[in-house]
Amino acid sequence: MIENAASWRKSSRSGGSNGGGGSNCVEVAYVDSLVGLRDSKRPGVGIAVPVDSFRTFIARVKSEGREQ
Repeated sequence: MIENAASWRKSSRSGGSNGGGGSNCVEVAYVDSLVGLRDSKRPGVGIAVPVDSFRTFIARVKSEGREQ
C-alpha cells in the first residue's frame, strides 16, 4: 500500500492565508510509477495516480493560472 511505503511531503501552498502552514494540507508521495495524494487530516484516505497523469494535471493547473 502506498501509505505504508511512501515518504509523504506536505504542499508548501496548502493552508492558511499566507499560502502555507495552515491545517488544510495536501500531502504527496512518489512510489515507483505512482503518485499518492492525501489530506493530512485523514492520512488513511487518499488516491494513487500514475506519474504521467499527475504531471499532466499539474501542467494544466499551471497553464490555467497563467491565463487569468
